[in-house]
Amino acid sequence: MKFTSVVVYAVVGMAAATQAFVPLQTQGTTTARFSSTAVEGATSQVERNENFAKLAGGYLFPEIGRRRNAYVQEHPEMADRIISLGIGDTTQPIPPHILSGLVEGAKKLGTKEGYSGYGAEQGQALLREKIAKVLYNDLIDASEVFVSDGAKCDIMRIQQMFGPKVISAVQDPSYPVYVDTSVMMGQTGNQDTSTMQYDNIVYMRCSPENGFFPDYASMPRADVVYLCSPNNPTGAAATKEQLESMVKLCRERGSILVFDAAYAPFIRSPGVPKSIFEIEGAKDVAIEVNSFSKYAGFTGVRLGWTVVPSGLKFKDGSLVRDDFNRVMTTAFNGASNIVQSGGLACLDEEGQKEISTLIDYYLENAKLLRQTFEEIGFPVHGGTDAPYVFVELPESVGGSWNAFNMILEKAQVVTIPGAGFGPGGEGFLRLSAFAPKDSVIEACKRLKEAFQ
Repeated sequence: MKFTSVVVYAVVGMAAATQAFVPLQTQGTTTARFSSTAVEGATSQVERNENFAKLAGGYLFPEIGRRRNAYVQEHPEMADRIISLGIGDTTQPIPPHILSGLVEGAKKLGTKEGYSGYGAEQGQALLREKIAKVLYNDLIDASEVFVSDGAKCDIMRIQQMFGPKVISAVQDPSYPVYVDTSVMMGQTGNQDTSTMQYDNIVYMRCSPENGFFPDYASMPRADVVYLCSPNNPTGAAATKEQLESMVKLCRERGSILVFDAAYAPFIRSPGVPKSIFEIEGAKDVAIEVNSFSKYAGFTGVRLGWTVVPSGLKFKDGSLVRDDFNRVMTTAFNGASNIVQSGGLACLDEEGQKEISTLIDYYLENAKLLRQTFEEIGFPVHGGTDAPYVFVELPESVGGSWNAFNMILEKAQVVTIPGAGFGPGGEGFLRLSAFAPKDSVIEACKRLKEAFQ
């Protein structure tokens, strides 16, 4: 009779080294098991990255989801009534021409002639060239474009390039990723619980009084300045004059400006720049991150890019582009071949028309939300050159999280409390226009009833 030995390993926690090996004999088979002497719940001996302990609470958008889910658990009969005007996730289907690019990209992989494996980490040459030509009118060179899986991911990669020793400046309020990645990289101290600000970050207050554009000149110098226009969450789009002043100041101070232009296609006002590189001298001081997420409904498809000018230098004269290229080639294998085919379709003439139609759809939603809160009687910002409406709340509401809770309970509408974007956002509420139009119309009706 032939016997077969089968070894079964059972490892509990990190206690494998303390387990005794005990063979088991069964008819025709020899098996083995570990007899555990470990204490349940044993942990590793690896020190936690201390910077993660500095992070205050959870990341904003998962926290919104958690509260929404908790409400549904308590009120299951309301589950189908909930309308989300919260996270900026697109809801309209990808248009036909752009979709055909994705489909054809997938089909090619099923043919001997069209199959491709690893590509250039910086992105397909044709896509980089098309981004430079169609979206930047050749203000930049294709070699300065790095194609990626999204602007949010690139912000973290930029932080990895800068490392822990830089001082960053952020708009207040601002997209949470700028602050949270600074904390993760070890650039900051702890959060001051009285101000809700981190030590070693320069918070540039943005309010209705300064048109939601930061007065960097009155602030301490920072190595890296993060600027988003059109802005998330305020919806403010910076004018040419404002951007000229920022570029000039960054040149004088030797700061690098990281310009987030993810909402650029929403700009409809004449003369408002869609790229920082429309400003003279910007290539000496600026990096631009962008994404197809809001352009073409690619939030789940994932495709973006970052522009690092070839002449941008660090203090020692080394090229910033070379270091960012090293990050990309070391920690990234390039955006999906299929997705890049969709990106090429976005930049065709027909794709550009489809994008314009999508943007018009969401801007009409933003207009409805603006009008609703104007009728309620609250001051309203944004919603013209951006998909976000930033509502100024009266003190009687009791703060932005109270407003969030009240609206969820009374109207079953999910919004975003301004406090989630930093201390400067307290007293405001952000609403997203990324929803089906019929949902926006219904939400507007409920909001009016809730605030009566």
